[in-house]
Amino acid sequence: MIIDSHQHFWHYEPAKHAWIDDAMAVIRKDFEPTDLAKVYKEHGVDGCVAVQADQTIAETDFLLKLSDEHDFIKGVVGWIDLRGADLESQLEVYQSKPKLKGFRHVVQGEPDPNFLLRPNFLSGISLLKKYNYTYDILIFPHQLGATLEFVKQFPNQKFVIDHIAKPYIKDGFYDGWAVLMKEIAKHENVYCKVSGMITEADYNLWTPEQIEPYMQLVLEAFGPERLLFGSDWPVCLVAGNYKQVKSLVTDFILKLSESEQKQIMGMNAINFYNL
Repeated sequence: MIIDSHQHFWHYEPAKHAWIDDAMAVIRKDFEPTDLAKVYKEHGVDGCVAVQADQTIAETDFLLKLSDEHDFIKGVVGWIDLRGADLESQLEVYQSKPKLKGFRHVVQGEPDPNFLLRPNFLSGISLLKKYNYTYDILIFPHQLGATLEFVKQFPNQKFVIDHIAKPYIKDGFYDGWAVLMKEIAKHENVYCKVSGMITEADYNLWTPEQIEPYMQLVLEAFGPERLLFGSDWPVCLVAGNYKQVKSLVTDFILKLSESEQKQIMGMNAINFYNL
């Protein structure tokens, strides 16, 4: 079974989706489950995890509604105010939504480099395991140091790093990212999504050979049992099509055993998110 561990839906609004800049104009439109279902049928994908793109409770509820209407959406990673005084009561309300698997905050957009380590955020994270929720870590490489200190504090919380922490592939920067990813991977409760890579390279000039060292590093660091395939559709469309994104990963893992390939392409997502 192939599970896409990372994709998005939205009804495009210029103000809400201001992060979609002119270079990404191709995705300035609505993306619905009916659009993705066609893509999955063509490429043999069985299901997905829908991930928040907007930091509101309304976004979480929007994705949950879509998951109720479309069976191939197997899980939702929503947003909740992890710093909010009423967090626990909100988590209790969401216990009635079995497809809600975890939460994400757009930490990459926070000006505070140590956002993850602030007491009010740590307090919110400390409640997630009680309710069996995962947490997706969305960061840039300059936030990896804080991320290492962050994951150390929660050895029993399930974490997954989105988009291999967005290394600066376009600029060829590797070493600093690699050192910290290896350190973070020593914590066995932390997983990593092999997703979002072509959009960190040059949209028009990227090659699999350019991205391979980054995939090789996370394969060695996390092992095939802690990597999850993700497409980052529709964001990936600014730099390639679904076939290219999927093939980037499937071609790279051909050297692994069949069972290891199945882990990366689906079983790890099923186990991590309890789909």
